Amino acid sequence: MDESFSATGGFNAGGVSRARPFVIRRLGHFGINVHDPEVSLGFYSGLLGLAISDPLDFGPRLTDEQRQRVGPSRGYFLRHGTDHHSFVIFPKRVTDTLSPHYKTCPQNTSNQITWQVGSLDEVRNGFAWFKAEGKRVLRAGRDIPGSNWHFYPPDPDGHINELFYGIEQIGWSGLSKPKAAHALRYEQPPEGPHISERQEVDNARAAGVDLASGWRHSEPTEERFDVEGVLLARPLKIVGVGPVRLFVDDVNEARKFYEGDLGLRFTEEVTWRGHTCVFLRANTEHHSLGLYPIALRDELGLRPDSTLMSFGFRLASYTQLRHAVAFLESQGVAVKRLPQELTPGMDYSAFAIDPDGHAIQLYFAIEQIGWDGRPRPAALRQPVPDVWPDVITDDQAYLGETYLGPFN
Repeated sequence: MDESFSATGGFNAGGVSRARPFVIRRLGHFGINVHDPEVSLGFYSGLLGLAISDPLDFGPRLTDEQRQRVGPSRGYFLRHGTDHHSFVIFPKRVTDTLSPHYKTCPQNTSNQITWQVGSLDEVRNGFAWFKAEGKRVLRAGRDIPGSNWHFYPPDPDGHINELFYGIEQIGWSGLSKPKAAHALRYEQPPEGPHISERQEVDNARAAGVDLASGWRHSEPTEERFDVEGVLLARPLKIVGVGPVRLFVDDVNEARKFYEGDLGLRFTEEVTWRGHTCVFLRANTEHHSLGLYPIALRDELGLRPDSTLMSFGFRLASYTQLRHAVAFLESQGVAVKRLPQELTPGMDYSAFAIDPDGHAIQLYFAIEQIGWDGRPRPAALRQPVPDVWPDVITDDQAYLGETYLGPFN
């Protein structure tokens, strides 16, 4: 009997019967397509402190004529912790040229919304389930670089989602896996059990690959800020990613995909000025994804030609959030506030505008949902004053996923 099926009639996901053969554990990483990755790098790495884990040059995939037309062809995998990448910036003119999908949704500037599942079996069985059900999958296989196994289903508005397992981890040396260690390219998940990453590394070493030849980020800026006891090059440390916020044509249709196909859980619905917005979660955080009607875009004064409302970066503390806002404004970055009602479960936050006009939400805490699945009643959420105090009272502030490792 196929072990992806449960005796109870559902699917077997690691010994637990579920409605799908996979369970999303968390929002893993996110990517955007930008006009000039080098300019964007100055914002995301230079100001926000994300480290380059690997560059990726799309030039060899382009014809001479295309290279002349599209401009810069190098993108970057960036990270805030040990995951090989938690954020990706790719050149939009290149991705539009190489991927026919983007021509069907020209206002989609997100490159990928990436969700981690629990095992390689869950990737393999999830991919098979999507195909068997006639659900659309753009591609599948394995990231090079990054090493994660994956498949990519788009949502009704064309936003590309990635379900993955097994992303490479970068340790204290800061070195990514050498390119020569990626011996094979996969166009779909493997049919059966695959060798462990430890064995892959042993095989690479036996083949003479220099394991110290991977990419290592170089910090060009002096470490001059005391960030809660650690000297860093900027007064903040990103310790988490998400939520993602999307403008969609039909909130109900988008919800069907994310809740029905991907299995995200409904947390809350908010109506603001007649617009209904829906918030879904992957784990215990109030929401990993917010869905907003596209009619809200102009009302909020956000970038008029992108369906990405915002992407979030969680900072390590409220103090860092205050310092980050002041630092970014001192560097000429526009910082916006959006109505608190549109980010339920999050009190203090600000939206920094990147060089392409994308709104990047900075925050330090998000409400956690317990066993009964109920969010905190709106009436019990603290209002955020126009002028932020130096110190706040919040006994729920540091609940949820904990950042592992030192600030660096």
